[in-house]
Amino acid sequence: MLSSIPKISFTRTLYQATRSSPLSRSLRTSSSLMSSSHHEPGPIEASIHEKLTTSLSPSHLSISNDSASHSHHSAMRSIGGGSGETHFTVEIVSERFEGLRAIQRHRLVNNSLKELFQIKGLHALAITAKSPNEVAGKP
Repeated sequence: MLSSIPKISFTRTLYQATRSSPLSRSLRTSSSLMSSSHHEPGPIEASIHEKLTTSLSPSHLSISNDSASHSHHSAMRSIGGGSGETHFTVEIVSERFEGLRAIQRHRLVNNSLKELFQIKGLHALAITAKSPNEVAGKP
């Protein structure tokens, strides 16, 4: 279902990890990712990955930088510390979400990234947050 190897494409950056594989654990904590496109995540994207991995111990984490779709907005040109990273989509699976409503899950994610919103220029975050049981199709 979820690949244990990080995948990077030209249009989307995915960080995926499953706890069952020692390789995935080392890739999840590694700061260097190899890909055919040689995409290096920007400072905001890398911070999102680090903060969510540390605070929520996800079994799956996918981060997509959607900033290019919003770069023509005049307000977006001046924030983000010049990095241009302002809009992201996050898909995350964590045991911490078990038994929580969607709003509670989103609060956990947003609280983990509070500094990025307040100081670093993160402007928008689309979140899909699930528990492992939901992904497995269990009630």
